[in-house]
Amino acid sequence: MDVKEALRARRAVNFFDPGRPVSRETLDRLVELAALAPSGFNLQPWSLILVTSPERKAALRKLAWDQPKITDAPAVFIVLADREAWREGHPGFERNFKEMAASGAMGEDRRGWFANACKSLYGQSIEHSQAFACKNAGFFAMSLMLAATELGLDSHPMDGFDQDGVRREFAVPESCWAILLLAVGYFDRTKTLAPPKWRKTAGEIVLREE
Repeated sequence: MDVKEALRARRAVNFFDPGRPVSRETLDRLVELAALAPSGFNLQPWSLILVTSPERKAALRKLAWDQPKITDAPAVFIVLADREAWREGHPGFERNFKEMAASGAMGEDRRGWFANACKSLYGQSIEHSQAFACKNAGFFAMSLMLAATELGLDSHPMDGFDQDGVRREFAVPESCWAILLLAVGYFDRTKTLAPPKWRKTAGEIVLREE
């Protein structure tokens, strides 16, 4: 499946077949494909909490407007954006610099420059850190949905949930923001798939050319 086909085939389905499981191997393949998403300075400020047990999905459903797709889907990802991943000393920052140094992309003498560049871009304020984390995790979340389509899976992103409740119930790290829940599985073929929704045209999206 090429990118055009995946973009056109991807749908946010409302009904999942609870009788069709998704193997952990397939879920791992899905995550590894999505991890090819870009991020600022390759800091990859994203992580996932994978919810698969009936009990934990039921707990999550109570915090997400009682949406049946959460308990019907075999797997639900809580997609997290780490607001501190730009900071020197953070495991993500340290791993990233180590990998760049090992590849020759950046020498050890550039560590100070790299730390200051990350701070100036992403650490000027709470708003900068939040934007850094959420926009990059958003790239990853979109890649999860396209990768699911490539693997023959269906998905549905949800932002209708109690942020604080999910944080407490699922021990979300303090530095992270849960940007969305993503149900993954197979569409229930006994249901009717809603027609595709309208989309803006290029002319409506491009405000002006300068």
